[in-house]
Amino acid sequence: MRERRLRRYASRYQSRVRECAMRHPHLADLALSFPALLFALAVPRRHVDPEPAIACVIAGRPLAAAATSAGIPMWLRKLPPEAFVQPIVPLPDGELFRRQIANHLPRSPKLMPRWLQLVADMAAIAHDAASVWIARESLRAPRAQSLDRIRLVGLWIWFSGQAGGYGRELVEQPWTPDMNLDTALAAASAWRTVVTLHAELASGSVHDTWVSPGRVGDYEFRPLNDIAAIADESVAMRNCVRSYGYKLSHHASRLWSVRCGGERVATLEVAVRRGDPLLNVVQLKGPGNAPVSRELWWASRRWLHMNDLLHIETGFINWDKAPLSVVTWRTLWRPYWLAKRRIPDWLPLAPSRRALHVL
Repeated sequence: MRERRLRRYASRYQSRVRECAMRHPHLADLALSFPALLFALAVPRRHVDPEPAIACVIAGRPLAAAATSAGIPMWLRKLPPEAFVQPIVPLPDGELFRRQIANHLPRSPKLMPRWLQLVADMAAIAHDAASVWIARESLRAPRAQSLDRIRLVGLWIWFSGQAGGYGRELVEQPWTPDMNLDTALAAASAWRTVVTLHAELASGSVHDTWVSPGRVGDYEFRPLNDIAAIADESVAMRNCVRSYGYKLSHHASRLWSVRCGGERVATLEVAVRRGDPLLNVVQLKGPGNAPVSRELWWASRRWLHMNDLLHIETGFINWDKAPLSVVTWRTLWRPYWLAKRRIPDWLPLAPSRRALHVL
C-alpha cells in the first residue's frame, strides 16, 4: 500500500520523497496518513528547514505539531500525492477556512495541482475569503480561460473590500462571495479599463479637442474631453470608449457625443486616416454600437467640415513617448503595496502598460 502511494507522487520528486520516507518508518507512514506532509518534508519550500518537523514525526509526536513546524495546514491531509507537483507555498489556515475549504476539494486528482495553486495564489493576492471563492469557482469551470486572469480578479477583489481610496472609488461593481466566475471577470475587466483610463489621462482631461463643438440641424456635437464625460458616455451608450485612454493620451483620436433634443444618439470618433492628413469621422455608432442613419453621417461630416481642417495639427505622439502618470499609478497601488508589505514584480513601482495588459 505504501509503495503504491509513493509511486503516485510527481515523477520529478519521486527520488526525494522516497529518500525521506526511507529515513524512518514513521516518515514512510505519512504516504498513507498525510501525503502533503511527507512531500513538504522531502521537498521543502525555500528558507524552510524540514528537520525540526522530521524530528517531530520520528519522535511520534502528533501530526498537527509536525505540520505546524513544517508550515503545512492540516486541511491538506485530505489531498492525495497527485496534488503536489511543486514545493507547497504558504496556504491559508484557521478554523473557519478549514470548514469552508472542505466543501470545495476536487474529486479528480488531475484537477488538484492547478486547484491548489489557484487557492494559494488568490490568498496571496487578495485574502482567505477570496481563496475559498476561487476554490469553488475553479471546480465549477475547471477549464475556464478566465482562471488565467487570477491576478486581475484578485486585485479587484482586494480593492472591492477597501473602505475608500482611489482604487476603490473606481470599482463600479464590487466583489461578493456569491458571484460566479464570469461575472467577476467582467467586473474586474471593467475596473481595469477605468484604471487604465485614469492612468493614461494624468490631468483627467483632454485639453485640445482639435475641433469645436457645434450644431447641424437637430444634432448637437459635444466633446468627450474628460474622464467623467467619457465614463458617462460609455455607460449610457453601452460602448467601449473608456478603453480609448491610450489613443487619447497619444493624440491619435478624439471622442464626441452626438445629441438630438438633449438625448444621446451616437458616439463619434475623429481621427486621421492612414494616407489622409486631414481629420475624418472614423467611427459613428449608436447605442450598443448600432449603425446610425445616413442623415446622421451627413450631419457629422458637415459639422466636421465647419472647422478649418487644413490648419489643424493633431500633435500625434509616438506610442512610446507618452508615459503613464507616475502620480496616478502610485496613488492607485500604494495601499495595496503597503497592505501586502511588498511590491510584486507584476505590479511594479514604475508605471507599466505591459503590467496592466497582462493582468
